[in-house]
Amino acid sequence: MDDHRAQVEELLADYRRSREQLASVQRELAAVAGRASSPDGTVTATVGARGELTALELSELAYRRHRPEQLADLVVRTVAAAAAQAAEGTYQVLSTVLPAAADPAALVAGTADLKPDEYAPPEDRTAEDRTAVDRQPARRRADDDEDNEQRESWLDSELINRRVR
Repeated sequence: MDDHRAQVEELLADYRRSREQLASVQRELAAVAGRASSPDGTVTATVGARGELTALELSELAYRRHRPEQLADLVVRTVAAAAAQAAEGTYQVLSTVLPAAADPAALVAGTADLKPDEYAPPEDRTAEDRTAVDRQPARRRADDDEDNEQRESWLDSELINRRVR
């Protein structure tokens, strides 16, 4: 009984450490910002970690130096530069907690290694795409059982390794 209790306590401690690490990463991500200025200094943009524009500064000279369509283009380019800087900061924060082979940009984009037709909403997929997905055979129950056995054996070996240490 005490052996199980020790295992549960160890798992709970691992869970608490993971939650604290997640909270720390969330705090770091919340602090990420990108800031960029136009080449002539008339436009400055600040963008948050999620790409949201948080501040836009236009100098009085901006209105005198640029026609409206030129100023609009300058604002768009400056915001894009600030967003790229914020994205780089986000990638740096995430790279500290992701496995070495993981791509933080793919994680942020939310698509990982999926192709657009794999994550498009069903109504956006063509009839051919829907048919191809629908034709895929359902997984057999035996496959599910094998996966569960592999997961359980992995978990058992992890617990055994922890006890040995």
